[in-house]
Amino acid sequence: MKPFVLGAAPTLADLEAVARGGRRLAFGPAAKARVSRARAVVERVAAGSEAVYGVNTGFGEFASKRIAPEKVRELQRNLVLSHACGLGEPLPEAESRGLVFLRANELARGHSGCRPALVSLLAELLNRGVTPLIPSRGSVGASGDLAPQAHAALLALGAGRAVYRGRVLSGAKALAAARLKPLALEAKEGLCLINGTQAMQSVGGLALLDALRVCEAADVACAMSLEAIMGSDAPLDARIHALKPHAGQRRSAARLRGLLAGSVIRESHREGDERVQDPYSFRCAPQVHGAVLEALEGAKDVVEVEMRSVTDNPIVAGGRLLSGGNFHGQPLALAFDRAAAALASLAGVCERRVFQVVSGGGPGLPMFLAKDPGLQSGYMIVQYAAAALASELKTLAHPAAADSIPTSANKEDFVSMGMWGAIKLHKAVEAAAGVVAIELLAAAQAVETHAPLKPGRGTAEALSRVRAVARRSDGDEPLSDKMEALRGAVLAGDFGGIA
Repeated sequence: MKPFVLGAAPTLADLEAVARGGRRLAFGPAAKARVSRARAVVERVAAGSEAVYGVNTGFGEFASKRIAPEKVRELQRNLVLSHACGLGEPLPEAESRGLVFLRANELARGHSGCRPALVSLLAELLNRGVTPLIPSRGSVGASGDLAPQAHAALLALGAGRAVYRGRVLSGAKALAAARLKPLALEAKEGLCLINGTQAMQSVGGLALLDALRVCEAADVACAMSLEAIMGSDAPLDARIHALKPHAGQRRSAARLRGLLAGSVIRESHREGDERVQDPYSFRCAPQVHGAVLEALEGAKDVVEVEMRSVTDNPIVAGGRLLSGGNFHGQPLALAFDRAAAALASLAGVCERRVFQVVSGGGPGLPMFLAKDPGLQSGYMIVQYAAAALASELKTLAHPAAADSIPTSANKEDFVSMGMWGAIKLHKAVEAAAGVVAIELLAAAQAVETHAPLKPGRGTAEALSRVRAVARRSDGDEPLSDKMEALRGAVLAGDFGGIA
């Protein structure tokens, strides 16, 4: 894979390639020239008599305090040191790599005013496998993600902690091991490192990619469950969905039709079935799944716009330093909240189908899919697990952006709480993937009870993929390992591209 050229417009696929796939970064001549031009503006301002925020003033409530020229380096170092006050479990390594990548890419746009050497150092941290250890809590998502990005910035100073070749080292030792040297920060460079929304972008962006995989797997699970209960495919008729032309709904219905194509199970009860309609969790699946898909794709669009934005402050534009509010995370916060609520809906409808499948909701299905009901409990408790996760998702759907607590002596009087929204979305994705995994496991067990009747071509392939990681249950046994294996497969995208 070719290196990602810093300063370009990244997609979430680019983010994943760098953060999870180890794609290298390149800092080319054009980007270096842009960065150098912006740096010249900062140096001109720093040498002048005008007070400019972030260059020769204090920060936040101290913005009106002028800093002497000989103290500018100390000011920038102090900024990073003082703002590195996060706490809690560290961000996953991929999310930390994503943060550094996105920050380096924004700096390479040439609107922040750092030196090219700083961008080069950030790029080489990732290229050589040095990842800052970043506490996950402490950002209110307004002046950018100050605390987490300050922890990342410590590494550029040779401070903080980092992961290198699987070991947690001091920042100084990690740099030395990777044959890199720390930098002494010049005017504005501390602010360049910490002021922006890259922590939110990375955590929430990677979560959204996983959420889209969960949504795709939910279509597969639904198709299998429909065969399991010997349900009707009539509600999937394209003529119905043409009359409610939401794009997500149409896509979900088309995918379900494709998955079920050639199903002997479906044909076996097309005539003479006394049931008139299936429960909403089956009949309205395209409407629910499609709405979730549109919510997730809408959130993805918001994140990709943010990834192409300049979220620093002040910014260099037109040969001047302009102070504004591009660091505010409200667009991301609202997008993440919507995505978390969508996943709660998806998990809720999946859990209802699990209930139907394991509770004898269709012809020929034994109660709890037990081989010897009564002596064996079968899949009774998998529905409990799905219910527990679905309930957890309802609490995770509470919007983070509905809250704001003023900071910095009320100078920063309205904040987004978008970082918590991103973390919450990550948790929601894990929970939703668990519910979909449970539906896949239960539906696979149920579909096999209809043998020798064959499932659709797509659902047969899905069944094969389920069995690749979770064999059929022939009696009571612990099911946790199977559910976890399937959750991993869902998040890995193993149920994508079937139909």
